[in-house]
Amino acid sequence: MKKKTLMVFDFDHTLVDNNSDMWVIQCTPEQSLPAWLENSYQRGRWTEYMGRVFTYIGEQSIRPDAVREVMQTIPYTDGMIELLKFIYHNKSHIDCIIVSDSNTLFIDWILEAGGMKCAVDIVFSNPASVNQHGYIEVGGFHSHSCERCPVNMCKQKVLTDFRARQADVGVHYHTVCYVGDGSNDFCPIKALNEGDIAMPRKGYSLEKLLAKSRSESNAPKVQVMPWNSGTDILNQLKIIQQQAELL
Repeated sequence: MKKKTLMVFDFDHTLVDNNSDMWVIQCTPEQSLPAWLENSYQRGRWTEYMGRVFTYIGEQSIRPDAVREVMQTIPYTDGMIELLKFIYHNKSHIDCIIVSDSNTLFIDWILEAGGMKCAVDIVFSNPASVNQHGYIEVGGFHSHSCERCPVNMCKQKVLTDFRARQADVGVHYHTVCYVGDGSNDFCPIKALNEGDIAMPRKGYSLEKLLAKSRSESNAPKVQVMPWNSGTDILNQLKIIQQQAELL
């Protein structure tokens, strides 16, 4: 049985310092969306809304290559490139996955632009591709029964299923470190074990949710270590690796 560290990252406002679904709007002629489109969003159905956004972008004769160029200008959060490089150079001890409500096409393009695809083992996100008309299409990641999460993705189910599959092939994790920022990152953190680490971005909704939950009887039993930059996470990961050597 092999024991490793598992790094789990959200993407928007975590690995990158913006929201990729908002960044793509820079592709449009006015760098904005018409009111009828913005008003079509329904709570919990963001991915369906983005499907309409991508259709609108295609109807403006904006080709996927132009979208890709814009998406690859999104900035990484400070220190994240260095963190991912450290993970890549320690792949024998660290697994790294992304669990994001963005989409596979954007994440692939952005990781490629940063030269960071080599650091990430698997991306779990909404499947996206370019259709025969040259339009980007996106679908929901999976169906689930979690009432707390958007209809297209429960990150807790993604993480739990992944760990189970890894255990089936003999890979177990002495520490899971979950790095995120948003409210949809709270659900997977509730599935972590004592000794695992939740790392919410300082000043964002996940940090507030974790702080609020401390007084509740079913609060997550994990260490909570807020972060400002990838450097903060890297320093903690180095400590985890040093402790693992003593196991």
